[in-house]
Amino acid sequence: TLTPPGAEWMFAGYSGVPYTYPSDVTVTKTGRHDFTAKDVGWDGKPFINPIYYGARIVRFGEGRFGGMLDFTHSKTIARLKEDAAFTGTLNGAPAPARATLSEIFRRLEASHGHNMLTLNGLLRLASIGPRFQPYVGLGAGVSLPHAEVQMANADKRTYEYQVAGAVGQALIGLEIRTARVSYFFEYKFTFAPYRMPLSEQDGSWLPLDLWRQFQNWMSGAEPPGGYAATQLTSHQGIFGLAIRSAPVAAAP
Repeated sequence: TLTPPGAEWMFAGYSGVPYTYPSDVTVTKTGRHDFTAKDVGWDGKPFINPIYYGARIVRFGEGRFGGMLDFTHSKTIARLKEDAAFTGTLNGAPAPARATLSEIFRRLEASHGHNMLTLNGLLRLASIGPRFQPYVGLGAGVSLPHAEVQMANADKRTYEYQVAGAVGQALIGLEIRTARVSYFFEYKFTFAPYRMPLSEQDGSWLPLDLWRQFQNWMSGAEPPGGYAATQLTSHQGIFGLAIRSAPVAAAP
């Protein structure tokens, strides 16, 4: 076993491939909707614009423990051509037992970002030779999706960045270290329960959208379209490059 590398900063970018499990989607609006679409399938389309990407800042001390601020831009796009089972009330009447999702939704996705911002603790495991450094991590943070939701019979859509809830992730990876650059391969498991206010507004950019959401929340009024809720559970395989502040430690 080699001594772990010394204290250093790392600045990294990455891409990857996600898989998100099917999940139930519930839409509620007082007096109009209270229905659930069962087992909605999601596509990630990581290499179609906007692509899957991420960025992180990592800090390690002299030992094996470190911290990481991690931002991931993934995507979740509902497979609207597929059928789903429905329960509850739609447009004030019983929802159909089964229907094609496109009959109910015109849009149901976070294609400009199933965005996740997390603060993580990292642990370097025993190194494998002088260049190969495995690690594990665990973190939590906030989901910042760009919600794109529109009912099939609605004139208005929700198209904005939002705070949709908390997110948690666990990861295991392998860092390949050269003099000042590292390459890494990593598996991440993420869990994000969403509750999206359906504002029926087009947003602009993230800070303004979040400020408007905060103002609407403070008013206490229900959003015009109600709420859409789901749980996005994903496997994510990523690969990236990092620049380090210190050279690789020599083998003893």
